[in-house]
Amino acid sequence: MSTTTRRLTVAQALVQFLSVQYTERDGVRRRLIAGTWGIFGHGNVAGIGQALLEAGEDTMPYHQGRNEQAMVHAAVGYARQLDRLSAQAVTTSIGPGATNLVTGAALATINRLPVLLLPGDYFATRVADPLLQQLEHPTEADVSVNDTLRPVSRYFDRITRPEALIPSALNAMRVLADPAETGAVTLALPQDVQAEAYDWPEEFFAERVWHVRRPAPDPYELTEAVAAIRAAERPLIVAGGGIHHSQAEEALRALVDATGIPVASTQAGKGSLRYDHPADLGGIGHTGTAVCDEIARTADLIIGVGTRYSDFTTASNTLFQRPEVRFVNLNIAAFDAH
Repeated sequence: MSTTTRRLTVAQALVQFLSVQYTERDGVRRRLIAGTWGIFGHGNVAGIGQALLEAGEDTMPYHQGRNEQAMVHAAVGYARQLDRLSAQAVTTSIGPGATNLVTGAALATINRLPVLLLPGDYFATRVADPLLQQLEHPTEADVSVNDTLRPVSRYFDRITRPEALIPSALNAMRVLADPAETGAVTLALPQDVQAEAYDWPEEFFAERVWHVRRPAPDPYELTEAVAAIRAAERPLIVAGGGIHHSQAEEALRALVDATGIPVASTQAGKGSLRYDHPADLGGIGHTGTAVCDEIARTADLIIGVGTRYSDFTTASNTLFQRPEVRFVNLNIAAFDAH
């Protein structure tokens, strides 16, 4: 292993690291972090802000926002459009700049859409406490407003030492690139640590390609699913957003053409099957069509593909009412299948 090092601040090292991270699926490679949104103030201007300016647009494109809520939602929308294969980072100052990220982070985590959040944080050395807009807690001195992002993040870390960035950044990329685990990833960056210099091993800046897996079905579960489909008299496919994320629209159409099974779409699954296909029933649930919901009530087998069964999809549990109804669920994450 090479012992060569590069002296950079934590913020400079993070920007350089992010610029050489890629995803690959089916032979197509994309930048994992395609750009950074930011509003600068106390907590990030002298760290991430300076690092982005020095790196330049070729290394890390920068998009100036006007509101942190809008920035995180734009980043989540980007990830949705890129089928989770590419994401954006969002940097904010401490205080309300960071708390404005919470709703968008929750959206990303619930829908398994990757977004990297880089909020500024208090001084790790505590020499300047209390800072402007710092949360002053009487019994928990290490708590900041960034802790509001913990329950809505798939991965959270506060980087209080330069060397801690190395394992944390790698774990952040692992989560962002895993379709079963992805969502909001938060690296809270104390403002003094952002500007602290460190001798980084060159290996940290080596180009990395994160392969996005397509897990094969378990043979036993596949056999059970096939048997259930063959035995069904009134099957119904519920097509969710996972079909788009996996780019499985053609596979769905081929299945429907071969079997004639009708397709209902969730809000996220709209367009999985073209609107003019004879098997397309339109939307399902509270915002669905009357015909689709009636067919769902009398179906004896529900084949859920890339979806979970929220109250909007089930019309507050008023669909799927046939006593002997069974379910076959195809999801990248087992948690969403139950």
